Amino acid sequence: MTINVNIAEPVETAVLDEAHLGHIHGAFGTILHGDVAPRETWRHRLTTLLAIVGPGLIVMVGDNDAGAFATYGQAGQNYGTTLLWTLALLIPVLYVAQEMVLRLGAVTGVGHARLIFERFGRFWGAFSVIDLFLLNALTIITEFIGISLALDYLGLNKAAGIVIAAALIMIAAGTGNFRRFERFAMGLVFASLLLVPIYLMVHPPLGQVVRDFLVPQMPAGSKLSDVMLLIIGIVGTTVAPWQLFFQQSYVIDKRITPRFIRYERLDLWIGIALVIIGAAAIMAFTAATFAGQAEFGNFTDAGGIAAGLGKYVGRTAGVMFAIALIDAALIGASAVSLSTAYAIGDVFSARHSLHRGVMDAKSFYGVYFLLIAVSAAIVLIPGSPLGLLTLAVQVLAGVLLPSATVFLLLLCNDKPVLGPWVNPRWLNYLTGAIIAALVVLSVILTASVLFPDTTTDKVILGILGGGGVAALIVALVIMALSRNGHGAVAAAGEDAASAMNRDTWRMQPLASLPPMKLSLAAKTWMGALRLYLVVAVCLVVFRIAMLATGNG
Repeated sequence: MTINVNIAEPVETAVLDEAHLGHIHGAFGTILHGDVAPRETWRHRLTTLLAIVGPGLIVMVGDNDAGAFATYGQAGQNYGTTLLWTLALLIPVLYVAQEMVLRLGAVTGVGHARLIFERFGRFWGAFSVIDLFLLNALTIITEFIGISLALDYLGLNKAAGIVIAAALIMIAAGTGNFRRFERFAMGLVFASLLLVPIYLMVHPPLGQVVRDFLVPQMPAGSKLSDVMLLIIGIVGTTVAPWQLFFQQSYVIDKRITPRFIRYERLDLWIGIALVIIGAAAIMAFTAATFAGQAEFGNFTDAGGIAAGLGKYVGRTAGVMFAIALIDAALIGASAVSLSTAYAIGDVFSARHSLHRGVMDAKSFYGVYFLLIAVSAAIVLIPGSPLGLLTLAVQVLAGVLLPSATVFLLLLCNDKPVLGPWVNPRWLNYLTGAIIAALVVLSVILTASVLFPDTTTDKVILGILGGGGVAALIVALVIMALSRNGHGAVAAAGEDAASAMNRDTWRMQPLASLPPMKLSLAAKTWMGALRLYLVVAVCLVVFRIAMLATGNG
């Protein structure tokens, strides 16, 4: 359906690829470029939502990828439904992070990596792109591992299946038609609902599922270090760095402007609902399937879950899970590869849009195709250390996520970048608390991998306690400093915002922006963050290398 109403005059923007300007061609509708008409009826609002929907759904369901299937399945098989509450706590984390990047995308028209380059300098820009590329490459490998496990359960030829899957992912993105790709992705989104009938077939006790989702608890009699590592894995697989880069760029490529941010927020909420339903379903039906069986507490991989469903529930349930696993891996590999290709195209000012054909954006599609082809090939190589690669993804994601969130927070407080769309104070406090929690979890994860024999329950409790006290002190200092002169600044900001039309305000070209001014406190924290990241990443890479050579 096409919406064709009042057309506004074009405004100067910072958009780097002209293909990012034009009509919105969504999977389920079209909005013409410059449409400024009010949406006064429910029918008009619904058709607008249908045209906008896509970025939030794809990034969230793409987050329930092959690695997530394994992580949620491990939680259910080893600890029952006792860790369901972690998903409830992640709902505000997901919304806060993804809402900020969708706002950045719609208002600036510039990708996340390029904004970091321009506003924080070459070191942080290069660091963000390099770590994104490496982490995403490892993540895509885990997607093909998931496909391999599913094919093995289904009794299909793994080599042929992986080649076909890789080709499908490439073809879907390389048509030069944005709408065609989005319809492919939305088909995968709807296919993810296969998890719901599996849940109904297993029929876990609903009362217990609801209680464990709402009431935090730790599994009785379990080793704290093992449980904490799994909780960190749940956080890392649910809130991943690639999501930030993907959604901001995808919003830009879909040509969504500030006028439609409200609709995109609703799209995000729908996506969050689907990802939480899917994750909770996996935990619940895995817990119910293995309860009282010999396999309970002995998780192997996602293929083992399919086998368990087939053994205790029925072949149909096992087959449906394997198909859902392939579906999750396909959408995950597509989204993760796109986030990398978008970032590299953005940084080097190369053409980077799904609206362009392969020959019109060679570097963009070259990166995309290369990541898919190499990842698929690695999984097909006999003797590849697939288990170590999966471990590397979880650990590096946990280490790098706090830094990605810090940059996101700073960018969303950068007035020249977001103008009237900058964060309100309450959102800064909430995001700061989330960052503090992520840093503490990151430290625990890094210590557990590097020093597994000495990271005891007492050490973990010490890190949690010390991190909590440190976070509280920092929060009090920031609140005290922010109050000094805040009244005048806020009043000035409100006056400026009232003078600007939020629905049409766009960031000016990057070259015209004044330099970013960071406070001494911000510079100090960024310096400390840089030191931590460099040391932690080097130690993690060293540890993984030692394990790979049998010296771990």
